[in-house]
Amino acid sequence: MKNLVDFALKEKYNQVKKLRSRLEDMKSLIDWEAFLPLFPEKETNLGRPAYDKILMLKILIIQSWYGISDEELEFQIYDRLSFQQFLDFPKNIPDYSTIWRFREELSEGDTLDKIWAELKRQIKEKNLRIKEGVIQDATFITADPGRQKSSSALRGRDANTSRSKDGTWTKKGKKSFFGFKKHVKIQKGSKIIEEVAITTARVHDGAIDLANPDEIVYKDRGYTGIKTKAKGNGTMKRGNLTPKQKLRNKRITKRRAEGEHPFATIRKSFKGGHTRLTTICRVFVQQVFVCVSYNIYRIRYLTTT
Repeated sequence: MKNLVDFALKEKYNQVKKLRSRLEDMKSLIDWEAFLPLFPEKETNLGRPAYDKILMLKILIIQSWYGISDEELEFQIYDRLSFQQFLDFPKNIPDYSTIWRFREELSEGDTLDKIWAELKRQIKEKNLRIKEGVIQDATFITADPGRQKSSSALRGRDANTSRSKDGTWTKKGKKSFFGFKKHVKIQKGSKIIEEVAITTARVHDGAIDLANPDEIVYKDRGYTGIKTKAKGNGTMKRGNLTPKQKLRNKRITKRRAEGEHPFATIRKSFKGGHTRLTTICRVFVQQVFVCVSYNIYRIRYLTTT
C-alpha cells in the first residue's frame, strides 16, 4: 500500500512538474552527495535513528528560500508536492524539534564551514561569468528587541531585554535598528556571495575585512580610512573632495552597484531581512544558509540565461 501511495504522489508531481518549479531546476544544479562526508558520524547507536544529513541540509535550504519557521516548515513539506520532490519523497519527515536540533549542531564545530567551502568549490567548477574585483558591503538583520528586563543593571540601549541576548541597537541616519549585521563579499559579474560574517548591529562596517590579498575590493564611504588586505583598495572617499576624487567615487559607485542585488533578492524573495533568533551563533547558521540558498538561486539564473 505504501508503495502505491508513493507511486501516486510521484505521478501527481509529474503533472505539476509541467509548471516548472524553481525547485526542480535547482535540485539538479548541485552535487548533493558531495556534502555527505562533511558531517561527523555519531559515536553512539543509542536514541532515535538520525535522519539523512542531505535531507536535513535540503530542508534548511527550503526554509531559507521561502522564509518559513520550523513549525510551519514541517506542515509545508507534508502539504507541498514540490517540496517532497526536492527532498526525494522521504518516507519520514522530521518534526520541527529535529530541524531545530540539526541547526543547533551546525552552530558547533566546523561542519558549516566545510559546507560553505564545498559549495564554493562546486560554483568554481561551473566557470560562471565573473569580472575582476569583489564588492564588500553590509546590511542589517533586524530582530525583535522585546522589553527591557527589570533586573538589568543597564538602562537604555545597552540593557538586556526579555527577547534579546546578543542583538544591539544602532542608528543609521535618523533611523534606529536593533539586531545584527550581515557582512558579505560579492563576486563582480556573477553576483555570487563568496564570504559572509555576522556581527551585532552596532559593529562598524569597517571592522570586518573579507578581502583576500590578491583581490581588488570595492567599498562605499562607510569604509573610508579603513585598511584592507586587498592589493587594490577601491573604497570611496568622503569629505571635501577634489574633482578627481569625485570622478573616482563615481566610477566606484558604478562598479559596486551590483552589490545591492543579493541584499534586495534576499529581502524580497527569501524574506531574509529579519530574524526571530536571539544569539549570534544561531543567526550565523541561519544567514549562512540564506547565502547558500541565494547562491544556488543565482547559479540557476546564470546557467539558464
